[in-house]
Formats: sequence, structure tokens, C-alpha cells
Amino acid sequence: MKVILKADIKGVGKKDEVINASDGYARNFLFPKNLAVEANAENMSKLKAKQDSNAYKKSQEKEEAERIADKLSKILVKIKVKSGANGKIFGGVSSKEIAENLEKQYQIKVDKKKIDLKDTIKTLGLFNVDIKLFEGVIGKVKIDVISE
Repeated sequence: MKVILKADIKGVGKKDEVINASDGYARNFLFPKNLAVEANAENMSKLKAKQDSNAYKKSQEKEEAERIADKLSKILVKIKVKSGANGKIFGGVSSKEIAENLEKQYQIKVDKKKIDLKDTIKTLGLFNVDIKLFEGVIGKVKIDVISE
């Protein structure tokens, strides 16, 4: 019997997957526990509509991420820090500070976890930083660390 899973079931399949299950397993376990529905024409069309909707949302999110990546490539974020002699910074510039300055200066909200910064920036100067906006969409932003 073909069924559409409503939840992830270990060893059976993932949510919204169409699988072949034995009649007894489907009628005695999956249906009573509301873990699956029969894969009839009505339920298959609902599943198709849901998948189409998810694909459309994903494409919209990707387009938005590409627009943000384009904006990021054209800007220079200036971060003022306290520094000592020969350009050494007290502390360092972290991804959190980059995200805060990006939002404050350009009103672009980016999650600090998506900023690809290997280590904190510990010297004055110009740096290129990658920001992972979406699957396959990476924005590049220039960071200018200047002394107060």
C-alpha cells in the first residue's frame, strides 16, 4: 500500500515522502498514530501543492539573498576601535560587531552566525569578509577597521 508520511520515522522514511508499506503496518500502526495517510489522488494533489509552495518560497528567499549580496558588494563598513601603537587593537573585531555595524550603518540585518570569520580581526586595515546568505549565495563585504 502506498502511503504519504506525515512525520519522520526512523528506518521508514522522511516527512512528505511517498513509500510502500505493508497493509498491516499501515492500517495497524501508521494510520492510528496519525503518522501517515493513504496516497490517494486527493492526498497526492495536496502533497504536490505543498511541494510547489515550498519550492516557490525557496526561490523567493534565494532572490532576496542575491539582492542583499549585490548590496553588500558595493558597501564599506567602517568599524571604529581603540588601538595601541603599531596598529594593534585592544580586543578584536568579532562577527557580532560586524553584524551590529552592518545593521546600524546600512540597515541590512544579517545573522552573526552566517558571517564567515575565521578569527577575530586584531589589526587595523581593510578586510574582505564572506557572509553566507543562502545555499550557494555568498555575499562579500569590505570591512575597514579604523582607530578612534
